[in-house]
Amino acid sequence: PDSCRGLCECSEPAKTVKCVNKNLTAVPPDLPSYVRTLFITGNRLGRLPAGAFPAQRLSDLSALNLSGNHLREVEAGALSALPALRQLDLSGNPLVSLSPQAFGESGSPLEELTLRGALRNHTVLLSLAAVLQSGALRNLSRLELADNGLVVLPTSMFTALPALRQLDLSNNSLVGLHNVSFQGLGQLQSLNLSDNSLSVLRNGTLAQFRSMPTLRRISLGRNTWVCDCAIEDLVAWLKESDQVEDKEALTCAYPDKMLGKALLKINGSDLNCSVPTDLPSQLQTSYVFLGIVLALIGAIFLLVLYLNRKGIKKWMHNIRDACRDHMEGYHYRYEINADPRLTNLSSNSDV
Repeated sequence: PDSCRGLCECSEPAKTVKCVNKNLTAVPPDLPSYVRTLFITGNRLGRLPAGAFPAQRLSDLSALNLSGNHLREVEAGALSALPALRQLDLSGNPLVSLSPQAFGESGSPLEELTLRGALRNHTVLLSLAAVLQSGALRNLSRLELADNGLVVLPTSMFTALPALRQLDLSNNSLVGLHNVSFQGLGQLQSLNLSDNSLSVLRNGTLAQFRSMPTLRRISLGRNTWVCDCAIEDLVAWLKESDQVEDKEALTCAYPDKMLGKALLKINGSDLNCSVPTDLPSQLQTSYVFLGIVLALIGAIFLLVLYLNRKGIKKWMHNIRDACRDHMEGYHYRYEINADPRLTNLSSNSDV
């Protein structure tokens, strides 16, 4: 093929083609049909349109590396015509648009997907979540999302990946995992959460880790752990679990008095728990206390009414008699004013 004469380096014995740093703006259309491993890296593709890889010529392609190509758009059907594709690397591309149909509607045989540094745009992260949730990548066993500056993850992003064994979320800016569900990852063996901004892991997340028997390697190093009362559950889990790698090296980042202290060496006396850290629980306690006070005031008021029932009854009778006398006076004057004879008599008496 022509592409092997000038644009790419081809090796038929190794079934490999390398098109590296050739300033390509599109995928070469005349790639050899024997290729199984294809490197198209360091170019300027810009976009990956539908039909970029014809299935009739690349039916054996199993590993595709498209890293560092300035890719911004992956259109619908761009990767759907590769029946043998098992490994895909899109790292180092400033993706802006990733079509939910990029891998086709019937699903993909893809097993390894690397997106290191390719999800800086939040819209692309949501598009990837839609692809994963659709079940198009149910065969995925390895997913790498490192170096993307991720702060939060979509809630149900991993629920449709039953075959996933390795998940790499390292070197991001994740601040918490309380909204992330790992329940769909029944085969997960390795979870890398190192080099993030995690301050604590809540009971819900720890319970998910406990319920995953295949999860044997969790990396939590180089996170900003805040050693206050909220970290007690994490410390207890670390002491009883053998899932965390290098857990002896996990240290506190805040507050200053706990800086550098190993999490495994923290005791209850080291934490200042005088101020509740859970605001919803604090508000709930306040509402309960307020209800008790109001109930007590109401009981006292009813007791006072009961003890003074005779005096209250006499007072109400007096008010009734006074109101009745007053109304009779009004009634008498009305009768005088309504009778003309009494009115004349009253006028003559006045004269």
